Amino acid sequence: MKSICLYFQLHEPMQLKRYRFFGIGTDHYYYNDFASEDTIRYWTENCCLPANNTLLEMIRSTNGKFKVAFSISGLMLELLEQYAPEVIDSFRELADTGSVEFLGETYAHSLSSLYDTNEFKQQVKLHSAKIHSLFDLDTKVFCNTELIYSDEIGEQVAKLGFKGVMVEGARHIMGWKSSNYLYKHPYADLTLMPRNYEMSDNIAVRFSNWGWDQYPLTAEKFIGWIVSTPAEEKFMMLGMNYGAIGVYNHAESGIYDFLKALPYHAMMNKITFATPSEILANNKAGDVLSSTEPISWADEEKDLSPWTGNDLQGEALQKLYSVGERVRLCTDKRIKYDWLNLQTSQHFYFMSTKHFTGNSQAHTGQYESPYEAFMNYMNVLSDFLQRVDEQYPTSIENEELNSLLKTINNQEQQIAELEEEIEKLKAEKQEPEKEIKKAAPKKAAPKKAATAKKTTEKKAGEKKAAPKAKK
Repeated sequence: MKSICLYFQLHEPMQLKRYRFFGIGTDHYYYNDFASEDTIRYWTENCCLPANNTLLEMIRSTNGKFKVAFSISGLMLELLEQYAPEVIDSFRELADTGSVEFLGETYAHSLSSLYDTNEFKQQVKLHSAKIHSLFDLDTKVFCNTELIYSDEIGEQVAKLGFKGVMVEGARHIMGWKSSNYLYKHPYADLTLMPRNYEMSDNIAVRFSNWGWDQYPLTAEKFIGWIVSTPAEEKFMMLGMNYGAIGVYNHAESGIYDFLKALPYHAMMNKITFATPSEILANNKAGDVLSSTEPISWADEEKDLSPWTGNDLQGEALQKLYSVGERVRLCTDKRIKYDWLNLQTSQHFYFMSTKHFTGNSQAHTGQYESPYEAFMNYMNVLSDFLQRVDEQYPTSIENEELNSLLKTINNQEQQIAELEEEIEKLKAEKQEPEKEIKKAAPKKAAPKKAATAKKTTEKKAGEKKAAPKAKK
């Protein structure tokens, strides 16, 4: 029996405002709140709410047999909490069905796995905590930003406790191997779960393409393709951006009707749905799959060129991650918030010249050109770096700074321990005193009562004796 594992990645950044050179050193707020709210509202109305409602209907109509997984960045969850809390509620409703799994990823949907191992670990843990706090679920399978993966990244993921990781079934690493199997990491205790990108893109990319030779795509035709795969291939991983439902493929394209029909045609052909964790539990990894160089799910090349392909992106990334250690030592919440937002991968994607032809209308994003995106980002980054430098000057080497801060932290810890010991001794000293005070009234009470009785009797005797004295 075959299974379909369907998962979606969802992230939108906090958009940067037009930040001029003259704002450096004076203006420390970098965001266009109105544009960010408009974007989230658009996603809410066209994708998140209608898509969530459709998936919930599919789960209920199949008595929980339809299953799906999500990889949602921490920053996206923050934006939804701020501008569209009803979407968080709808995800909670999906989580409560028991048919939905949330995958681990970087909190800021960042490139930290490539540039800063410590930052990567911290963001993954922060994201897992966010998912648990919102949905009371633990993340067991990892899905990195834009499906970026290499053997080295896989080793880091395994050390963080994940048993499985989503990877792109890129031809240059798969070779003759099929993406419809599980694979082993070369040396870490980690299972690799390749995405079948051709079948995934049939929905995400080609569904609304009138020029496609398979247009229109129906649920019956799609399930038929899965049925035709070799019998020994027990599952298929279908991963895509959540915008494939309602944003890139508009409701008028029939994408919602296509989704609703999938479970019916799947069950007719004895095909089930499973979460990534269930795929891991029910299937064994076979051969080893290695990727010495990082891959992603982007474009034909399946590499990092959309984010790191030119000198503009390289300079921005180098300057950003050069202060990672200092930011992590910082206790300023505003700096930490900006640090996360400045890492999101879209900022560097907007600087890509890969598909830029000089026509501003052809450039994807909020800028007219990658050069404008670069200048705006670098102005923001310059102000941010100044703020970090004010707290931890670059004139002090990282090792020296770590040593000083370690000494300070140790002193603070010793002071805290001594204060705790003092409070403990005070409490121990006060305890016997309290017992003495409690016991004292009980012993004094009879004497007091006896004295009062004698006084009363004496007064009563004097009153009786008084008339006799007059006689």
